[in-house]
Amino acid sequence: MTIATHLNTDIDYPDSDGKPMAESDYQRPYVAYGTEVLTIFFANRPNVYVSGNILIYYEEGNSKASVSPDVFVVLDRPKGKRTSYKVWQENNQYPSFVLEITSRSTVSEDQGTKRGLYAFWGVPEYFQYDPSADYLEPTLQGYQLMDGNYFLLPATPLPNGDLMITSAVLGLELHLEQGELRFYNPATGEKLLSHAEAEAARQAAETARQAAQDKAERLAARLRALGIDPDSV
Repeated sequence: MTIATHLNTDIDYPDSDGKPMAESDYQRPYVAYGTEVLTIFFANRPNVYVSGNILIYYEEGNSKASVSPDVFVVLDRPKGKRTSYKVWQENNQYPSFVLEITSRSTVSEDQGTKRGLYAFWGVPEYFQYDPSADYLEPTLQGYQLMDGNYFLLPATPLPNGDLMITSAVLGLELHLEQGELRFYNPATGEKLLSHAEAEAARQAAETARQAAQDKAERLAARLRALGIDPDSV
């Protein structure tokens, strides 16, 4: 890969390649989900940068040398909002983890161009998820870089019929849960939730708590009506 030697400081590096964030309703939610839950998970680690669907420019002076991973994580880079990620401004740090939400229409990129580029960069882990089950079987697959090539990571069947692949880079598990991609923290066994999912879970727990409290109060009232001290039961 050739790097420009005579750099033009006036070169414009667009913040968008003009393509839609994700090609359909099948792919779009998982780009948002992956980016959000990984951002939340790494929130307390100042030197982990998480992003998705922004351009990574990898040759200074060449505005066409760019690619836009759906979800990526860069270890040892500070947090902060970026309109694009220019490798030469980031201590030449490339992503450590990439997830592509793939489909039959992007197979040539995801299995060819992007896969080769990520291997050339030295991205240690490359995952693909095919939510519409267009061509991947199983629809979640992970690869580990070894000697410049990607090799399939083992997928472990779970007792409930789900599938699990461990990401050593993230310290997380990626589950295929009834066909849906979900991240799990193996240290706690808990699923990583988006803000909306966490709020829904909080509200459900509060509703259940209130229902249990109301039931206990109704029972106590009936006991008192019978002349029984509820505290003695």
